[in-house]
Amino acid sequence: MSGERMEIAPLLQVGRGVTALIGGGGKTTLLYTLAEELRSRGTVLLCTSTRICRPEQYPVLTDAGAEAVRSALERYGAVCAGISRENGKLGAPELSFSALAQLADYVIVEADGAHMLPLKAHAPWEPVIPENAEQTILVVGAGGFGHPIGEVCHRPELYAALAGARAEDAVTPELAARVITAEGLGDRVYINQVERPDNESAALELARYLTCPVAAGSLCERRYTCLR
Repeated sequence: MSGERMEIAPLLQVGRGVTALIGGGGKTTLLYTLAEELRSRGTVLLCTSTRICRPEQYPVLTDAGAEAVRSALERYGAVCAGISRENGKLGAPELSFSALAQLADYVIVEADGAHMLPLKAHAPWEPVIPENAEQTILVVGAGGFGHPIGEVCHRPELYAALAGARAEDAVTPELAARVITAEGLGDRVYINQVERPDNESAALELARYLTCPVAAGSLCERRYTCLR
């Protein structure tokens, strides 16, 4: 499963409207990758329902109304919108996600946080998925496989409980599938960081345990494949 050089947006069936990204292991990179692919097909608005760092490669609109957003999209094609937060981060936009979907062809929302870890379990208030999301994509970082839950998972105690394991146990595809299935949060799964043979085999095994659509690959290498 080496994957092919291709675009990931069609593979993940990202259509017009609101798409939410959750999980760990590459959400922000996926956000930017989708923006670059989709801007050739229409206007793209990037934002969060929680908090994200300001992107350097896109114009950032803070506390912007509808006319400001519309004007920026017409000028640049892809922009990021949000409310200014502490430490230079952005919070959810002032406009509703329904309003944003009327302004941009594609609205990509980073709807989760994982403290830069490849895997995570979700607290009751997570993720913050917009009500009008057309699709929710759960990102799983294959780099976490084979490492202790306590080292590679955000909210490790909860992850271990859902997996029926201990924090010191290594994450396996079977344990990851237990967590994904128990939470039932994503419409489809994208397994990122598949860059070594052992990660390829783990991704294939994880896909066999799941019933939803699954794709895998490497955002860094821009190689992707459909697993189910």
